[in-house]
Amino acid sequence: MSFDAYRDYPLGSQRPDLVTTPGGIRVDELSLHGEGVQASELRVTSETLRLQAEVADASRRSQLADNLRRAAELAVLPDETILEIYTALRPRRSSASELESWAQRLDSLGAPLNAAFVRDALRVYAQRGLLAA
Repeated sequence: MSFDAYRDYPLGSQRPDLVTTPGGIRVDELSLHGEGVQASELRVTSETLRLQAEVADASRRSQLADNLRRAAELAVLPDETILEIYTALRPRRSSASELESWAQRLDSLGAPLNAAFVRDALRVYAQRGLLAA
């Protein structure tokens, strides 16, 4: 059965077969009170975020879809890396070369949408004088 962004929304109730934890547990089989449930199993997967992006696109919410696609790229990265990127993107925290280094690293990690986002931030920060010295 193929995915239909209109008919299959909300995913958790209409298509629980498509929504799984990082360990592969289907959302309709997940119990918060079950034995052996790890906090890591309560995270969203890249696949679910990409499906949500399709739903957003179908609803003509392109900015939300773009954000969900960037989130899908980041979902597989360690929390520490996400926090480092967040910190680096704060105004006056990073130089142009540091932000470009982050963009290159994101490209190498398979996150080209986020790399482009960082490069856009670099361009805007340079224009507005928000780069670190």
